This record gives sequence, C-alpha cells and structure tokens, in this order.
Amino acid sequence: MRDLTPADARARFREGLRTPTAGWCDGWTQANLVAVPEELAYDVLLFAQRNPRPCPVLDVGDVGATATRIFDGDLRTDLPAYRVFVDGELVAEVDDAREHWREDLVAFLIGCSFTFEDALQRAGVPVRHVEQRRNVPMYRTDRPCRSAGRMSGPLVVSMRPMPASQVADAVRVTARYPAVHGAPVHVGDPAALGIADLDAPDYGEAVALGPGDVPVFWACGVTPQAAIAASRPAYAITHAPGHMAITDARDSDYVVP
Repeated sequence: MRDLTPADARARFREGLRTPTAGWCDGWTQANLVAVPEELAYDVLLFAQRNPRPCPVLDVGDVGATATRIFDGDLRTDLPAYRVFVDGELVAEVDDAREHWREDLVAFLIGCSFTFEDALQRAGVPVRHVEQRRNVPMYRTDRPCRSAGRMSGPLVVSMRPMPASQVADAVRVTARYPAVHGAPVHVGDPAALGIADLDAPDYGEAVALGPGDVPVFWACGVTPQAAIAASRPAYAITHAPGHMAITDARDSDYVVP
C-alpha cells in the first residue's frame, strides 16, 4: 500500500476497505478529521490555536463542503472509518458517513504523526506498530488542554517504542515536522502522563516493546475527540482513530529546514 496514490487509496476506502492507514501512500500527508456544526466551528478553531501541538490545523473546509484544498475527494466516503458523536456520546462508527453528514458541518483537517513515520524509518528508527501491523496506540493523559469556548479536554498522545539509543534521532527527525505534532512531548515513564497501563490504550491497539525499547510519546490529533467526549457538543463527526484522511499534500510541504 506504500506505493498507492492518495486517489487510489481513497477509492479503496470508498469501496468499503476498512483499515488503519499507517504505512499507506509514502510521501503523502495524512490528516485527522473533525467536522462540527458551523455554530461550534470557531470554538474548535480557537481550541486548535491554543493547543497547536496536538491540534495543528492543515486545512478548513467551507460550510457544508465535502472536500478541501488539500483533499480532492469526498470527506464523507473516502476515509476508512468514521465516528459519529451526539451530545458527546459515540453513537456510531461507520465506513460511510453520508447519511450522517449535515449541510451545516465545517470540516477541519488536523496534522497526523503518520506523516513523519516514513522519515523515521528512513533514519533507521523502527516504527513498531507498522512492523507489527497494528493500529498505533493512543492514550488520554492527565494533562489538560487549554480550554476554548465550549471546548475542553485532556491531551491525547500516541506512543512509539524504540531503542533508547535512537530516541535522539527520533527527536531530531520529528522536530522538523511542527505542522504534524513535531517532537515528542515525553520520553519514558508513562505514569508521568497519568497513563497506568501501556497494554490498555484508550484508542488503537497495544504494541509490543522490543528488548531495550523505551516508550516515546507524541501529541496526537485524536485530542479533539477527547475534547468532544468531555465537552459534549450536540453533534460531531470524526475519523476513527488511526483511520486517516490521506490528502493530496506532500509530506515535504511540512518539513522545516
């Protein structure tokens, strides 16, 4: 799947393929989706502006639009899986969101750490969830985000274990991608983030640590979903964690020299 174009990948998802997208479409940027009614859109935008590490905004659609400048597809059908929230409760997880999409929705595309995984691998840093063919593990932390209007909630992090000797390389590589979460927010003891058990992620799947591995944590674009659950807005549609929007932007568009 690494050699597929975004259009090819989106066509497969439109036909019903449901799969995490880590390792798909090398060189093409992946993004988190958050779509909310227009009356909540400013609060989401402000929440993202106040919490840029977990919520780096790559693009925002017009009201009711099902495509954006960097996503030349249909946001209702061209992701592998979606979540539908009503009053903050998860009420459905579907692979086609057309019957749930509303004309007043504003779609946000938020940077995803899958974007820098190819660069990590090229630097010789292992990406364990790709090796193990699992969804990346994600955890709610005890660190609160800055609130914005009606939006508040905890920081969510993704975790990639790696040998301690390669952590510096991972920091160096990912720091060059600030628009897709940048450098790690924590290395080592998960308890420092309020995470009790690495084998019980809140989203995604647990991955096995190799001998000598340490857990490394990045701010995660699932943070808005945790905020939706905490803040309980009337309505929202998101991607299912790990099942991303594959955009027409290039990873190289977001590299800082």
